[in-house]
Amino acid sequence: MNETAKKLKRATYHLWTFTASKMISAFGAQIYAFAISFYILQLTGSATSFAANLVCSILPRTLLGPFAGYVADTYSRKQIVIIAQIASSLAILGLLAVSLTYGLSLPAIYATTVVLSMASTFSGIAFTSSITGLVDEDRIQKAMSLNQMSISFAAIGSPAVGGLLYGAVSMPVFLILYASASVFAVLLESTMDFNLFAKRKAKEEGAPKEKMLDSMKAGLAYARMQPLLMAMIWVALLVNFLFGAVSVGYSFILIEKLKMLPTHFGLVEGAMAVGMLLMSIYLAARKPFTSPILVSKWGIAALGLEMGLISVPLLILLPYGGMFTFYVTISFISGALGPLINTPLQVFMMKLIEDDYKGRVFSILETMAMALMPLAMVLFGFLYDILPAPWILITSSVLLIVTVFVLLRASVIRQVTGTVPLAGVEQAIIDQ
Repeated sequence: MNETAKKLKRATYHLWTFTASKMISAFGAQIYAFAISFYILQLTGSATSFAANLVCSILPRTLLGPFAGYVADTYSRKQIVIIAQIASSLAILGLLAVSLTYGLSLPAIYATTVVLSMASTFSGIAFTSSITGLVDEDRIQKAMSLNQMSISFAAIGSPAVGGLLYGAVSMPVFLILYASASVFAVLLESTMDFNLFAKRKAKEEGAPKEKMLDSMKAGLAYARMQPLLMAMIWVALLVNFLFGAVSVGYSFILIEKLKMLPTHFGLVEGAMAVGMLLMSIYLAARKPFTSPILVSKWGIAALGLEMGLISVPLLILLPYGGMFTFYVTISFISGALGPLINTPLQVFMMKLIEDDYKGRVFSILETMAMALMPLAMVLFGFLYDILPAPWILITSSVLLIVTVFVLLRASVIRQVTGTVPLAGVEQAIIDQ
């Protein structure tokens, strides 16, 4: 067996090990979040205490994102991932020790949430930056799709599994199970070669390490020097922000405005996860897109159109069964559009960004997205209190469609696809 064949065989191992590790991490994290949320609400009955735990999860990711990018581009990404996973395991074991000795308390839960969030920030950015080092270029799309599929499986299964475990076992047993899964993930990650296909520049022996602030500035300058990359970053951020109209308003419209029953609302939410899962499986099985930017562009346009359609039952009276079917369909399509937009976009950025800058660029993107999230929640929450919901959804829909057609206009697309003529765009989509 020649060297290339050995590397491809090793990449296949990475593909499934990476998926298994992500599946364990996603399931564990979501089931933990489910159980701890229930516990806090049962213990205190306070929405403020519940919200404080969410802040403990979001704030460290926002503050540490740029630093995590610097660390991922400066040090061994494999060591970062393993140390972060070990830190998660120790945090859970620490919470277990506290619960057995003194009983669970809010400060212990908040401290554990902060540590888990910090570890997830470093691990997530280092892992994302390492995809092109773990697998060959032709299977980057497959790796990203399998990652999305793991998240989808967790989204579908974790509420059911969490509910069963929460009712069947004590919190210490639950924490032992989570810690065991985390340790198993460490063992899987330790067998992977993060530099198999990596193209990171070798550091000269004895050369001083770049200062952290200078390194962060260099990452920002690298992104700004590439107009195409900046366009993709702005698209991702603005889509994330404008979709806040749905994140905030969807539950409000279905439960408060249309009086949908809780059971039916759960089915509508589940349809989104199913759509995400099926599209992820499809993308993992098919060959890479030849024009990923075109796929993402039209996917975002479809998402914008769908955002406007959410308001239809508010404008046109539908029977309850018709309304329920309508929103199940909308949720399913929305879930399917997520991977269809994100996977080609991520694959393109993976190939475009140099290995030595991946950590910093992805951390910039994540930090800005996390910072925009609370702003979008507050803004749209305020707007839904003072304006009719259809106005907000239709306006956001139009802005989203205009945004993608301006930022990903034909001249930008040509930089990626070469010479795809305007008249041939539809054919290019069909060829996908």
